[in-house]
Amino acid sequence: MPQALALLTWTLVGRLHQTGTPLAMSFLIAGWTGSYARAGVVAALLMAGLGVAGPVLGRLADKRGAAGQLMVSGVTYGLGLTLVAYLPSWLPAGWWPVEGVLAFTVGLSCPQVAPIARATWPRMLSGSALTSMYTVEATFTELLYAVGPLLAASVVAVLNPALAIVTCGVLATLGSVVFARALTTAGYGGPLPASTRATSSTGLLRAPGVLASLGLMVCLVGALFTVDTTIVALARNMDLPILAGALGAVWAVGSFGGGMIAGGLSGQPRLAFRVLLTLVGLAALIPVLPPLFDPASPWLVGLVLLLGGAAISPAVAAANIVLGELAPADRRAEAFGWASTASTAGFFIALPGSGMLLDHGGPAFAATGATAIGILAVLLTLLIPTPKPALHPTPA
Repeated sequence: MPQALALLTWTLVGRLHQTGTPLAMSFLIAGWTGSYARAGVVAALLMAGLGVAGPVLGRLADKRGAAGQLMVSGVTYGLGLTLVAYLPSWLPAGWWPVEGVLAFTVGLSCPQVAPIARATWPRMLSGSALTSMYTVEATFTELLYAVGPLLAASVVAVLNPALAIVTCGVLATLGSVVFARALTTAGYGGPLPASTRATSSTGLLRAPGVLASLGLMVCLVGALFTVDTTIVALARNMDLPILAGALGAVWAVGSFGGGMIAGGLSGQPRLAFRVLLTLVGLAALIPVLPPLFDPASPWLVGLVLLLGGAAISPAVAAANIVLGELAPADRRAEAFGWASTASTAGFFIALPGSGMLLDHGGPAFAATGATAIGILAVLLTLLIPTPKPALHPTPA
C-alpha cells in the first residue's frame, strides 16, 4: 500500500528516542550525583511513567483518534525531557529525588507511537501483508537498539549528556508529530468508524487470550533482558568491555536476519513454535558460558547468539499479531498500550533477578534463569487461543 512505507518509517523514527534516552540519562545523573545506582533509579522512573500511561493513552487513541493525541504528547514529552536535561544544572546533587519525580511525570506523556502503529496495521492490511508488516516492524526495531544508544553516546562524547537528552526529546517530538501527520494523510488519524466502535461488551483484559498474551510479553522481555545483562557480565569478567557491544551486535544481526526471512513467509505464524525456538536459543547459551565452560570462547558464544537470535524477531512479531487479532477492533491501541506496560514489567522483573543470579552463580546461572522464563513463555502460549484473522482490513 502506498502509505505503508511512510507510516513504518515514521513510527521507527518516533521510537528511536526510547533506545537512547536511558544511556544519556545514565551519563547525566551519574555525572551529577556520582552514583550509577541513582542514575538507574531516575531512568527506571521514566520508564515506569511510560508503563503506567500506556493503556490510558491507548484507550484515548481508540476513542478519540490518534493523530491529535500524538501531536500533544510529542510536544509535551519533548519539552519535559528538556526540563529533565537541565534541572541538574539548577539544583545541588542532594536534590536528585526531585529529578526522579520529574522523570516519572514526563514519562506519563511519552507519545504512544508503537502501540498506535501496531493498532493501525490491521486497519490497513490483512493476511500475509499484515504478517509481513508486523515482522518487518519487529525486525527493524532491533536496529533501533543499536542506533539509539550509539547516537546518544556520540552526542555525549562530542557535546554533553544534557544535549543528548534534548536530542532524544527533539526526536520524540519530530517522530510523533510527523507520524501523526502521516496517519492523517493516510486516513487513519481520526477515531474508528462508527461500524467498528463499541463492539466489545466485556473488559479488554477479560477477552479470551489477551491476559495470557500480555504475560507472554512480560516473559519475552524478561528473558531477553536477562541475556543482555549476562553478556555485559561476561565481558566484564573477561576484562573486554568491547566484547559486550560486539556480542550484542551479533545477537541483533541474528534477530534481523531471522525477521527478514520470516517476513517473507506466507500463512498464519505459529506462535508456540516461534517461542519454542526462542527457548532453544536461550537454553543453548547455558553450556557455553562460565562456570560450565570456563574460560568462555567469545567465538562460540557469538555463534550461539547469532543462531538463537534468529528466532527473536519472528517470535515478537507473532506475539504482536496474535494480540492484535485477539483484542476487539475498538480496543487495539489500548491492548498494545498494555503490551508496553507488560514490557516494562518484564524489564523490572529481570533487573534484580539477573543481578542476583550473576552475583551468586555467574553467567551460566543467569542464562538458566532466562531459560526458565522462556519455559514459562512457552507454557503461556498454550493458553492463547488461535485467533481468527479478519479477511479484510478495517476501513479507515
